[in-house]
Amino acid sequence: MYSQNPTPAGRFVSRLTRDTLALVLAGGRGSRLENLTDWRAKPAVPFGGKFRIIDFTLSNCLNSGIRRVGVLTQYKAHSLIRHIQRGWGMIGGDFGPFVELLPAQQRIDENSWYKGTADAVYQNIDIIRSFDPSHVIVLAGDHVYKMDYGPMLAYHVAQQSDLTIGCIEVPTEAATAFGVLSMAEDGRVNEFTEKPAQPDEIPGRDGVSLASMGIYIFDVEFLYRELIKDRKNENSSHDFGKDIIPNVIHSDRVFGYSFLDLQSGGQSYWRDVGTVDSFWQANLELTRVLPELNLYDKDWPIWTHQEQVPPAKFVFNTEEKKGAAYDSLISGGCIISGAEVVESLLFSNVAVQNYSRVERSVIMPEVQIGSNCLIRNAVVDKGCLIPDGTEIGVDLDSDRKRFHVSPGGIVLVTPDMLDQKLHSVE
Repeated sequence: MYSQNPTPAGRFVSRLTRDTLALVLAGGRGSRLENLTDWRAKPAVPFGGKFRIIDFTLSNCLNSGIRRVGVLTQYKAHSLIRHIQRGWGMIGGDFGPFVELLPAQQRIDENSWYKGTADAVYQNIDIIRSFDPSHVIVLAGDHVYKMDYGPMLAYHVAQQSDLTIGCIEVPTEAATAFGVLSMAEDGRVNEFTEKPAQPDEIPGRDGVSLASMGIYIFDVEFLYRELIKDRKNENSSHDFGKDIIPNVIHSDRVFGYSFLDLQSGGQSYWRDVGTVDSFWQANLELTRVLPELNLYDKDWPIWTHQEQVPPAKFVFNTEEKKGAAYDSLISGGCIISGAEVVESLLFSNVAVQNYSRVERSVIMPEVQIGSNCLIRNAVVDKGCLIPDGTEIGVDLDSDRKRFHVSPGGIVLVTPDMLDQKLHSVE
């Protein structure tokens, strides 16, 4: 692997970050999350007990010193827009930092919604020009990670790169879901394939491939040129991974930036929580004694909108029933009433009633779990009312008749599956 110039400890806040515009692509549905995205875009899906997925990307921008951010929305964006307005409205001003919403507006013509990632940026090219940035960093709004973008910007400038792609090592069998890179010793990208059926392995690293993180840094004039060229190509799908990147790697200076832990030199934490199994696993990882993702890091806070709710409450302590939680994260507003919660993550305002037990499950906000219930290896969506005596995750054959069961055996439960029409359009 090539060598990146080490960056001193601390944040790389400088003219580079101040003159950079971040564009967060948050318009996709995220269909691999199944029914979790029936009524919300993937970046708006709750994560980690009190956050939304997009909060991690936006917090990275703020903590990195990138204070001009545009969020491009499209699919079922109401809850995402509301969250950003409430949680990120403190960043704004005529002459200062901002987080600005850029919804699909048919700006080019009356029939042009965002057709691809590159088209989404192209349709806002006049807005980008008005900000007059030196660099544009394009980010995915649906990954969970903590990253200082400053060193990557410094690397981009040092390499005199037109385009720099953030990348991470993944198992080759999982690389089919990503753009896969091959790089020379100096970091220059010589191949890029979007979601290949047979991903290339890193030379000398059997079973390991180099995948795009969906992070792209562009010199702004280069970006304008390629977006305009792509727009004129009738055969293009107008996507960065499928079209623009493969078309420029042999003609322009395109480099990869490997996302490494600056202290250990190993891979940093990054999760594509794009399936029910990976979403469940990434949440439950947070219940470990020392999880890879440290939510208690005061030097790199994750910002979000949060309701004003009372503390979590645990009631009853008798031989017959105990209100208790073990190896779990329990958010504010929760009431555990004579029930047990084990290796689970509960979002705000969840109630678990007498003699119920929740094991290795992710329970979204405002879920009410009745008495004598057993919930195991499940993701229960926001607002579900679980009747007394319900068993979930005990008999998967029975669960498949009512709910969605993932390939890994995780049971996804939504209000619609329980015939509770929170989102009824009838």
